[in-house]
Amino acid sequence: MTLAADTLERLRGVSTATVTMQLLKRGLRACFIVGARPLNPAACRFAAEAYTLRFIPMREDLSRPEVLGDPEYPPRKAIEDIPPGQALVIDARGHAGAGVVGDILSARLHERGAAAVVSDGPVRDGAEVAKLALPVFCAGSAAPASLNVHFGADLQTAIACGGVAVFPGDLLVGDGDGVVVIPRALADEVAADGAEQERLEGFLKQRVEAGHPTIGTYPPNEDTLAAYEAWKAEQK
Repeated sequence: MTLAADTLERLRGVSTATVTMQLLKRGLRACFIVGARPLNPAACRFAAEAYTLRFIPMREDLSRPEVLGDPEYPPRKAIEDIPPGQALVIDARGHAGAGVVGDILSARLHERGAAAVVSDGPVRDGAEVAKLALPVFCAGSAAPASLNVHFGADLQTAIACGGVAVFPGDLLVGDGDGVVVIPRALADEVAADGAEQERLEGFLKQRVEAGHPTIGTYPPNEDTLAAYEAWKAEQK
């Protein structure tokens, strides 16, 4: 499904709180990735399509260190194959015992133009990864390599990340609160309605700061909505 030309740009200006409300209005509640926090809150806002990587539990005959040199091993293949502008979303099974990427792989993703890394597990070299301009959302830091607990199973398949179903091509929005997943089929309308919600809520915040009570303002009653429409006309 092709996205509208301005969808990603609109989503970059919409908060995750707004996106979750837009999804709630459409009946979607399980959309916020639990446990994925920004390593660098100063460089965490993004909107991008999902490129997925799935880990399964480690099995000793498969998880041997030499597999890391195999260009077809999914966790290594992902680093070189992810299209620029997409976000690497990792199903790390919520396991806190090993990092799924480190500073070198994160630097390569940044150099290749990846939009973000999102995982429900930790990363290695967290202090160094946090210095990058690449938005990285994860469950903190852990020194052991992924092979200690994971085997990289496959790429570009449906995964679970932080309790959310993520399909390749879904849209992700990240900010200081975390990451929200938008089903691709809903992305255009969520982007458009979310931008309008942001505009309305900016007006409502101004009203509250000017002394208006929250009752009748947030959520807005008919009088407040009429004032909003008049304000929009003035802005034009």
